[in-house]
Amino acid sequence: MNRIKVINEPSELVPMLRAVDTAVKREVLKEVTLEWRTVKDVEAKFGPEGAEALKFFEKMKLVETRWQSTSGSFPEKAYHTYYTSFHINASWPVYEISDVLAAAMMSEEDFDEVEKRIYEEVGKDGRFAGDIAENLDITSTMLRSLVKRSVRLDYRGHRIERLKE
Repeated sequence: MNRIKVINEPSELVPMLRAVDTAVKREVLKEVTLEWRTVKDVEAKFGPEGAEALKFFEKMKLVETRWQSTSGSFPEKAYHTYYTSFHINASWPVYEISDVLAAAMMSEEDFDEVEKRIYEEVGKDGRFAGDIAENLDITSTMLRSLVKRSVRLDYRGHRIERLKE
């Protein structure tokens, strides 16, 4: 089945750019495009960074999952890319796309610091995104882009919540 991801909002570019920002992520993405792979398969070939890539892809909704029988006694979760192609509708104001690209290309150290601040602002019950953007003095586009990049946070409507481990 051919599934096409249509990207209409600038912050939706962040997962795509982050999905290929390291050699391991690029190779894992290629692996799960070709066939279903379990975490064990990916870890054997790419190490712990490969397993982290799968976790990232799952949070970004770039892969689908299914339970598959293995040689062991328990079924394992297997991953495969969800989309076969992407359609990008790119006509955004410069100030929005600059926030998106800044969030996507931010160094890991800077991102970790900002993500920690957002995580603390969100709290255990979640918060309205507009309040967080105002408290951190960033645009809503920047906040949405940073949350799209995070594997610890997610949008639920207009609220940002911590993801369960």
